[in-house]
Amino acid sequence: MQAITVRDRDAGLAGLSLTDMPYPHAAENDVVVRVHAAGFTPGELDWPATWSDRAGRDRTPSVPGHELSGVVVELGYGTTGLTVGQRVFGLADWARNGTLAEYVAVEARNLAPLPADLDHSVAASLVISGLTAWQGLFDHGHLTAGQTVLIHGAAGGVGSIAVQLAREAGACVIGTGRARDRDRALALGVHTFLDLQNEKLEDAGEADVVFDVIGGDILDRSATLVREGGTLVTIAMPPKVRPRHGRAVFFVVEPDRARLVDLAARVRDGRLKPIVGAVRPLAEAPAVFASGSRTPGKTIIRVTEE
Repeated sequence: MQAITVRDRDAGLAGLSLTDMPYPHAAENDVVVRVHAAGFTPGELDWPATWSDRAGRDRTPSVPGHELSGVVVELGYGTTGLTVGQRVFGLADWARNGTLAEYVAVEARNLAPLPADLDHSVAASLVISGLTAWQGLFDHGHLTAGQTVLIHGAAGGVGSIAVQLAREAGACVIGTGRARDRDRALALGVHTFLDLQNEKLEDAGEADVVFDVIGGDILDRSATLVREGGTLVTIAMPPKVRPRHGRAVFFVVEPDRARLVDLAARVRDGRLKPIVGAVRPLAEAPAVFASGSRTPGKTIIRVTEE
């Protein structure tokens, strides 16, 4: 099969290439999925799990990408709950070869059934962004109706879904981003937008939940915006500055089949609209990684056609 691989940590993005790789082995409770659409995170080459397995052993050449949508083509021993020929989407294991490949082996429990009327590109764009938004807002932030949430990067992949989920939950939403993101964030449903390039973050006021996807100075300054008893939630890095009278949570998104089913249902009935950005073929994935361009929505790699 063909896959995007990386072999040399020192080479960085220049080390990405389209190569031939062995067809994956379906271990116990695995399925092998023929990948139709895949997503990736630009910072993956900095993750330790990209370069070594759970025992710390080198696993290069490794295949990046962890979001996928496709069709089950093989069941591992003992696998239940899914069938050959079934459309699925979900999250591949961090420490195994990923989804920028024609085939990938995934734990069956990390995948959810994909309705026939949902496009693979939309499904792949929903996995990490949707699960991260839900877990950040509700599992860790405990956001409820009537509260105020401040969402950084409100027009981005995670932020755009977080805005929609928070609005539906009955929260007042403050969004941040660049000046060019204002109209998009307002269209998504933010009540107030703050331009981080030209306005002071501190002018946003206090919030019950601050959801950060940026890190650095923005994360540090966000601690002062957390209302007493509130929560600062971040996926960027462990916070160095904590709210004086609240909690701080750093988390890594986790697979959740039931939540993926729920998110897909929201997309189908129009309550949730993931923003799919550029859709590029597998051969162009190294260039997409290397470009560093910031396009609206989630960039998706179309691996094979249905």
